[in-house]
Amino acid sequence: MKCNRGDVILVRFPNSDLQGFKKRPALIVQGDDASTDLQQTIVAMITSNQDRTGQTRVTVKKDTLAGKAMNLASDSVIVADNLATILEREIDKIIGYCPVMSHVDQALKYTLGIN
Repeated sequence: MKCNRGDVILVRFPNSDLQGFKKRPALIVQGDDASTDLQQTIVAMITSNQDRTGQTRVTVKKDTLAGKAMNLASDSVIVADNLATILEREIDKIIGYCPVMSHVDQALKYTLGIN
């Protein structure tokens, strides 16, 4: 399945202990031109936990234009400080597209210490 930066996907996102996973939405953040010759991509976790806020997180309300474009089931947070490199075969499907990538980019810059 061909995915692009900004696609919202349903994926088996790994737990931080790498012992398990949870099927959840995630956002493709890897650049489309980043050719690594590996069957993997970098994603940011999307959670419905509204307590996760701050400069490294982007809140998206379900009923907004962005929430609808992303096809979110609930108000959510894009967690730009919880990134994972996943195998492309772990992607179940593309469920939407993120129209607020400029906000995500700002959060990623803060996470990675890029000015």
